[in-house]
Amino acid sequence: MSFALKATAFTDGGGIPKKYTCDGADVSPALNWNNAPAGTQSFALIADDPDAPVGTWTHWIIWNIPASATALPESVPKVGDAADGARQGRNDFKRIGYGGPCPPPGKPHRYFFKLYALDARLDVKAGAGRNDLERAMKGHVLSQTELMGTYGR
Repeated sequence: MSFALKATAFTDGGGIPKKYTCDGADVSPALNWNNAPAGTQSFALIADDPDAPVGTWTHWIIWNIPASATALPESVPKVGDAADGARQGRNDFKRIGYGGPCPPPGKPHRYFFKLYALDARLDVKAGAGRNDLERAMKGHVLSQTELMGTYGR
């Protein structure tokens, strides 16, 4: 079995329910994963929209998710430092935590949730941006899995 990421609210390639978007409650969907590689010390997640008019738009970054974790619950609190040691950074809405799909009217956009199994915990401060996270992850990615959902208005 390979490292795999799933959502309880939508299937890979399926539509993201309104609840998880700016048109609804704008809460993060519950995600779960299995078969992380041996040696995993933490997980990081990047959620983005490569179809945004301004280029790839980052909706969520969270890292230092404990190696023992196999899920993120629905509606992860939008705080920098979580009780379990995970940290969240600033999305392209300039806010900490999850910012759901909010595309302009037209063709549905694709939203990728990319989960990384890392061989270390990262020394990146809460509230950091995506570039800081990606720089810190370099050389530490053991495996990656992703889930894609769509949303349009």
